[in-house]
Amino acid sequence: MRTDREGGRHCETTALGVLLRDQGVELSEAMLFGLGSGLSFIYWDSKSLHFPFLGGRVKPFELTRNLARTLELELLVQETTSPRRAWENVAASIDAGRPVGLQLDSYYLEYFSSKVHFGGHVVAMYAYDDQDAYLVDTDQQGGAVSTSLSSLAEARAARGPMTAKHRSFTLAAPRELPSQAARIVPAINACAEAFLHPPIANLGHRGIEKAGKQVRRWLERTDDPQRDLPQAALLMEKAGTGGALFRNLYRDFLGECTELLDSRDLLTGHKLYGEAATLWTEVAALIGTGDAQCLVKAGTILGDLARIEYDAMQALSRLKA
Repeated sequence: MRTDREGGRHCETTALGVLLRDQGVELSEAMLFGLGSGLSFIYWDSKSLHFPFLGGRVKPFELTRNLARTLELELLVQETTSPRRAWENVAASIDAGRPVGLQLDSYYLEYFSSKVHFGGHVVAMYAYDDQDAYLVDTDQQGGAVSTSLSSLAEARAARGPMTAKHRSFTLAAPRELPSQAARIVPAINACAEAFLHPPIANLGHRGIEKAGKQVRRWLERTDDPQRDLPQAALLMEKAGTGGALFRNLYRDFLGECTELLDSRDLLTGHKLYGEAATLWTEVAALIGTGDAQCLVKAGTILGDLARIEYDAMQALSRLKA
């Protein structure tokens, strides 16, 4: 059994796992991701970005809110503009023997291997002393790690895209959790609904289709293809996504669900997301080459992925509780 200080593949589900294990709740990371309706897709490009961004999950902290609602957890969220009050909120929880989740900018964390601003990063904090804070991050970042209190304060105070105002949060589980099997279908249905009916063309299956058209012209979008294209591929596979832009995590979630529910539609969704995960890893590899012909091939596969994931979510949307 995993200890409460082991990291996972994705930052937010890693932190949620720490907080829930402290409450005596043991769920796999894939199950946390799926019950939090975490899967999504966004293709984002604007004049303020130096290169397009491909995202594979819901926006930061939405997964946590979804999971708390699904499992009927008590979610206490604290935000403030005061650094002093922000530290008091965290210290009070830890002094009471409870770990706390933090949303912050990973750029300032001293142990972080990639110095890129990301204001939607989430960690679990379980202890501190006069100099350092002791955190749990993903396996990739070292699992149980530490950073100075000054660097933690900078990370929490950062402002910019996806940041929050010194956000900290705790979870409390009821004495008896609702039936896992009963909660699976609503979580899957909600994820499928959002994916199948996105409000704009940059999201869901429409976003994947758009990415397939745009990626073919990415060499025209960069002044340094040897920097930007490998970086985009790295973000898809290694930046806390669990590989395949979160499709590996969702495939594994659906696989666990097939052991709890007997459903042809669920089996179909699981099979198709297995295919999708393999193809997303292929797309990342093709993008990483920086070669024009490889980008054309990546665009073709993305078109296939839009159809595969659409079919998968259509099947999953038919699941009945």
